[in-house]
Amino acid sequence: MTGLQGRAATALPTREVILDTAERMFAARGVDGVAVRDLAGEMGITASSLYNHFPSKQTLYEAVVERGLRPITEVITKSWQDGVRPEHVHETLDRLTTHLARHPHLARLLQRALLEESPTVQALIERWVLSLYRDGMAVVGKVARDAGWDAEEVPHLGVALFGMIFAYFTNAAALERWAGWGEPLSDRALAVQRRFLERSVIRLLGPRPRSLNTSQS
Repeated sequence: MTGLQGRAATALPTREVILDTAERMFAARGVDGVAVRDLAGEMGITASSLYNHFPSKQTLYEAVVERGLRPITEVITKSWQDGVRPEHVHETLDRLTTHLARHPHLARLLQRALLEESPTVQALIERWVLSLYRDGMAVVGKVARDAGWDAEEVPHLGVALFGMIFAYFTNAAALERWAGWGEPLSDRALAVQRRFLERSVIRLLGPRPRSLNTSQS
C-alpha cells in the first residue's frame, strides 16, 4: 500500500461527516438535484463506499432529516408545559438555536423540502413537520389564551414563531452577504439572536395583566 493509499484509507468519512455533507448539498440543490456520485465526490470517496453507509440516496436523505428534526421535536414537546416562564423560554431557545447553529444548513434544507413536489419527499417531510407542527401548536395553544390571543389567531401565532426561529438561519448567508451583519453564526451574533427571541416570545406569549384581559372581554 502506498503512502497516498494509506492516507486515503485513514481519511474515510464518518457517518456524521457524510450526514453533514449531505445536509449541505441537499439544502443547496434539493434531493433530486444531488446525485450519489456528487455526494461521494465531495467527500473524496467512491459511490460504492457511500453505499456501505447508506443503501440509497433516499435513506441518506431520511437520515439527514431525522437527525435534524427529531431533537427539535423533542425540545418543543417538552417546552413550556407549565407556562411561559423566562427560565423555560431561555432553556428552550438556547437548545433550539444551538442545534440550528450546529447544523447551519438544516433550516434551508427544511425550507426547500417544504417546497418540493416529489411525493417521496413530501411524505417524509409531512411525517416530521406534521409532528413538529402538532406538538408546537399544542404548546402554543396552552399559553395563547392567557397571553390574550383569540383561538383563531393561534395558528397564525404558530407560523410567526416558526418563522422567527428558523428564518434567521435560513437567510444567514444572505444576511452576511448583503445586509452587513458580519458573521450571523458567530458566538456574539447568536447571543443577540437568542436574546431577541427570548424577549419576543415572552412578549408574545407571556400572561397579560388580568385587568387588561378583562377590559377586552
